Parts: sequence; structure tokens; C-alpha cells
Amino acid sequence: MDILYLLIPLSLVFVAVIAVVFLWAVKSGQFEDMEGPAHRILMDDDLPQSDEKNLAAKQDEDASAR
Repeated sequence: MDILYLLIPLSLVFVAVIAVVFLWAVKSGQFEDMEGPAHRILMDDDLPQSDEKNLAAKQDEDASAR
């Protein structure tokens, strides 16, 4: 029975810590876009990021040459 004097306050502290972490996650925007990452993984990018930058730079050069 004496263990309850330890376990009840310990569990209340544990619940308080979980609540603080959850509220921090909500305020920092962790739950703003729940569907975006799921859709983003299905998007098929034809070019890697570095190739897209090179292509954009080449198009800018072609446009300025005209």
C-alpha cells in the first residue's frame, strides 16, 4: 500500500510532462499539414534538385541571349 504514495504522484508528473510536450508540438505546428508528406512521397520529380537549378540557370541564359 505504501507504494501508492510513490506511484500516484509519479504518474501525475508523467501525465503533466506528456501534456506539456503535446502542447508544445501543437503550438510549434507539428500537426499543421498531416496529408502533405503522404502526398509528397508519391510525387515523381523527374529531375533532382541540383539538375533543376542548372536547368533554370540555362533557361535564364537562353532568355537573356535572345
